[in-house]
Amino acid sequence: MPRVLPANEITALLGRGTTFDGKLHFTGRVRIDGGFRGEIRSEGTLVVGEGAEIDAEIHAETVIIKGGRVSGNVHATRSIELYVPCIVTGNLQAPEVFMDKGVHFSGNCRMAPLTAESLPSTTAGPEGSPGPQRSGGREDSAGGSDSGSAC
Repeated sequence: MPRVLPANEITALLGRGTTFDGKLHFTGRVRIDGGFRGEIRSEGTLVVGEGAEIDAEIHAETVIIKGGRVSGNVHATRSIELYVPCIVTGNLQAPEVFMDKGVHFSGNCRMAPLTAESLPSTTAGPEGSPGPQRSGGREDSAGGSDSGSAC
């Protein structure tokens, strides 16, 4: 019988000083503290730690960005959480979005369930994907947002 993992156990880690280019598909909970460029797809949780440098199209159940830099669109079927000192550039879409005070966010934010129409095709790049319908993100040039705010 397969072992059931606790909800907070990390199943894989891309540590500091490590870089990876390509596609990452996983189940469970993965943490990235290193460099990643490409595509990330999961029915689990992606945790982005301090020191991470990610340039990717991300599709997961839950995305938790605790630090580092993320460039690319982030789609989650459950939630997206952004915490200081992260820097995020790209579009966000999830039914729930949490943005900590002081997060640097540049892009659009759409709080809505993912639908087939909102997901980019596998052959289209970010320019070919339908973008969020609502501008948001409470961004300012100083990088601040209201405490505990959502889009």
